Amino acid sequence: MPGLIRGVARTAAVVGTAGAVNHHQQQKWAAKDQQAAQAAAYQQQQMAQQYAPPPQYAPPPQQYAAPAPEPVVDPTVEKINQLAALHAQGILSDEEFASAKAKALGL
Repeated sequence: MPGLIRGVARTAAVVGTAGAVNHHQQQKWAAKDQQAAQAAAYQQQQMAQQYAPPPQYAPPPQQYAAPAPEPVVDPTVEKINQLAALHAQGILSDEEFASAKAKALGL
């Protein structure tokens, strides 16, 4: 019987050791798988950031300058300028120019 107990004890020791080694290997493989998954996730994140479209910003509102005011032209001044042009072309004589100018000024 001592041989039988010794054999059973030896078998129990071998089975216990094998179970412990198997458990240790499974933990090591699980850790490697987790590291590989984290590395893949990190790589995907980097790729997504690298190829992501740039953020879209609305263009600033355009600033328009106010149109330049129309120059105010006095009709009397405009009439005198027309008469001066006719006088310079020789169409009006000095007396006609002076008379038309006085009439435009209301004199």
